[in-house]
Amino acid sequence: MPEILKAPAPAAAAPGGDPGVKARVTEIIGDIRKRGDAAVAEYSAKFDQWEPESFRLTPEEIDRIIAGVPQQVLDDIRFVQQQVRTFAEHQRNSLGEFEVETLPGVRLGQKQVPIAAAGAYVPGGRYPLTASAHMTIVTAKVAGVARVAACTPPIRGEIPAATVAAMHLAGADEIYLLGGVQAVTAMAVGTESIPRVDLLAGPGNAYVAEAKRQLFGEVGIDLFAGPTEVLVVADDTADPFVVAVDLLSQAEHGPDSPAVLITTSRQLATAVLEHVGQLLPGMPTRDFAEPAWRDHGEVIVVDSLDEAFALADTYASEHVQILTAQPRQALDKMTQYGALFLGAGTCVSYGDKVIGTNHVLPTRGAARYTGGLWVGKYLKTVTYQEITDPASSAALGEVCGRAARVELFEGHARSGDVRVAAAGGPRPSWASR
Repeated sequence: MPEILKAPAPAAAAPGGDPGVKARVTEIIGDIRKRGDAAVAEYSAKFDQWEPESFRLTPEEIDRIIAGVPQQVLDDIRFVQQQVRTFAEHQRNSLGEFEVETLPGVRLGQKQVPIAAAGAYVPGGRYPLTASAHMTIVTAKVAGVARVAACTPPIRGEIPAATVAAMHLAGADEIYLLGGVQAVTAMAVGTESIPRVDLLAGPGNAYVAEAKRQLFGEVGIDLFAGPTEVLVVADDTADPFVVAVDLLSQAEHGPDSPAVLITTSRQLATAVLEHVGQLLPGMPTRDFAEPAWRDHGEVIVVDSLDEAFALADTYASEHVQILTAQPRQALDKMTQYGALFLGAGTCVSYGDKVIGTNHVLPTRGAARYTGGLWVGKYLKTVTYQEITDPASSAALGEVCGRAARVELFEGHARSGDVRVAAAGGPRPSWASR
């Protein structure tokens, strides 16, 4: 039986949506639908203290902002975006198009068609997630999306220059200094100055997540996002100090971010707990990391790695880090995760910031049924059909007629009947009435 050395706080075990957040988001969305730009401007002034004449940056403004960004920052942005672009290009190349002849003269095909317009939300606030520009915009452009509108909020009344640079270098066609519910709603429903998009992508706070949830269906979304999660599977070969550092690296995302350790070594587990206790007081982000660890942290000791992998799968965690002697075993043993990070040489922070795989990933158990954002999310897999052989059309028409009438779809059946007749078959009895 697993031995639990640290459990989450009881109230933290089953997170749910805040009714107050839902009601406020519904109100804001409704107001923007009704009043458009005027409502967007009011909410921007209220929530971000930002009241420009236009939320969209001009090319001249973008150039001026980027000119103030240190060269090393720009070089690093370009490097990371190239990693993201390379991986996305491999994903795109893996998606095939084909045409096959299934019967004489019957051709069926599949195409990959990019959506026309995507909206990328790049969070600001305490953590300006510059990397989210790489993940949402670069990936969309590799997919072939013609128009990418990107929004990011001002931070305490200031323009987040590095984020603007990342959005521009990623290939955004429109950049708006606009945040929160008002940003994603404006992109989803359209206003006088912000044309609507077909899909929203990118992380955000609880209000942004709720807005995407309410707007889904009217517009596509990447996925339903919750607090960042990390789960580490470790054996006795892992360094407990590294394990502790890696757990806290994700706990700093927010006070509700789960950080879980499942290990086969009780000695390692107790050492990790000691290191966390020593590291937390000195963390600059302690105000988030400490309550996250206190309320959502878990440490569990199991008897074997097979048990560890099986238990880890029940969490369906966003990030799963494998710190074992043979980390690639997890590729065969595990199926429920947003992203795997194999071995001591990598870490979740690499995935968040630099390595090239996408960091927009499923949370709150959604890894049971979906992966994260990828180039395919911006593509529509569509089909086409063509019949050039009259005999094949007639044969299918006969089957269609019988099958449709079993389902009482007389109109469908008649479409088959007329093609049988067109190929020299009998005139349908219903046509002579």
